[in-house]
Order: sequence, then structure tokens, then C-alpha cells
Amino acid sequence: MAPAGGSGTQPDPAAADPVAADMKAKVEAALADTVTGGRLPATEQIRAALADAGVAAEAVEVTASRTPTGLDADAVEAAVRAGESCVVAQLRQGNVVVSALPALAEGACLVGAAG
Repeated sequence: MAPAGGSGTQPDPAAADPVAADMKAKVEAALADTVTGGRLPATEQIRAALADAGVAAEAVEVTASRTPTGLDADAVEAAVRAGESCVVAQLRQGNVVVSALPALAEGACLVGAAG
């Protein structure tokens, strides 16, 4: 149910935060080449692409590209803290979808990510 007087959608943090908007564009551009040919890049390839784009390593969180049993993950998520927001990218089936979202209460961007 939508809040009274609202549409039920959350505002895009990137729209109000130029730091998040700039980072969103940077992350999208950096990760676009990693999914060419429909392949899913490994966690370290994602980290390297973001580092090459000038993103500080300590600001990056990435989920595992392989499961504990050694299978390829269906998708990999990467997140970068940008001001008060998180720029979150999902890489799946040759596509990259990037969104700016509020950071979690403890300041991280992804739940359960080791960094």
C-alpha cells in the first residue's frame, strides 16, 4: 500500500546526490565491458574493472561469482559507497543493471558481503 499522498515508489538517491549520480555513471561504464559475450565476470574481474575506473578498493563490495560447491553464480552484485548512497550493480546473463540505493543502517551496501 502506498503512503498517503505518495505514489509508492522510492525516490532515486542519485537524483538528489550528485556524488551518487557520478558514481552510478562510472560503475555502469566500468562494468559494461565485463559482460561482453554474455559471460559472467569473476569477482576479482569486477574489482579490477572498478579499480581501473578509479573507484577506491575500500569502497567496493562484491558478491561471490562461484557458489561454495564450485558452480558459477547466476548473478553477481557489486556495490560502491558514494556519499550517503550505495551504487549497486547486478551482473546477469550479459547485462548490467545499476541503481542508486540508500546505504544500510550500519553503513554497508550489501548484506553478508565480506567486502
